[in-house]
Amino acid sequence: MTPSELDLVTAESEPAASAPEREPILELRAVRAAYGRIEVLRGVDLAVPEGSVVALLGRNGAGKTTTLNVISGQLPASHGSVMLAGRRVNGASADQLARLGVCTVPEGRGVFPNLTVHENLRLFTYCGITVDEVEAATFARFPKLEPRRRQLAGTLSGGEQQMLALARALATRPAVLLLDELSMGLAPIVVEELYAQVAKIATEGISVLVVEQFARTVLAVADLAAVMHHGTIHHVGTPGAVMDQLSDAYLGGGLS
Repeated sequence: MTPSELDLVTAESEPAASAPEREPILELRAVRAAYGRIEVLRGVDLAVPEGSVVALLGRNGAGKTTTLNVISGQLPASHGSVMLAGRRVNGASADQLARLGVCTVPEGRGVFPNLTVHENLRLFTYCGITVDEVEAATFARFPKLEPRRRQLAGTLSGGEQQMLALARALATRPAVLLLDELSMGLAPIVVEELYAQVAKIATEGISVLVVEQFARTVLAVADLAAVMHHGTIHHVGTPGAVMDQLSDAYLGGGLS
């Protein structure tokens, strides 16, 4: 992601904050957003450092998915700034942000069920990578998918579909990966396997923002955790501090 690419999205920029060691690749500053007259985000401040996993936690309705929608360009911010690599990108479309390295794996996995695993992966060769390269990287990361290469994605297990969705997202070589409820409907052992891959992804230099209602597994791999309540961030800290300070009730049972 180069400054010239970002300049295609917006000429607006804001001065960098005074020299922390790791500048955030993604930052929200006092962001508000609404669906019609219903304001959902009420001044969100959130930073995702480069090469880190940040867990965004909270009850249903707290504003977590709306936050991802704003970051990915699916919903405009009505106030505040969305910063990507130090530049303000308010007003950029979802397509523009995707080209700049923001990739989302939505809740519900979002694979094409009537296409095979191979065909799902081939769709992402538009990023300049060959299908052989996509498959090699996918099967190295998720060996379970290799024998299912010619299988319809809709006939895969829920965990395998989520693996395929992650593999497709990584084929775009994102700078920022947004994950929405990765664990939804999956067995605990599958969730642990997926989050082990999330931790590995961050070591490869990709910054990951994970929305989760159920917290324990994501906190095991996160570098930072933020708790959202009624459209604002109420607490940011290390996973250990979040575990110590917040109750099961506050996270909707997510620590159980």
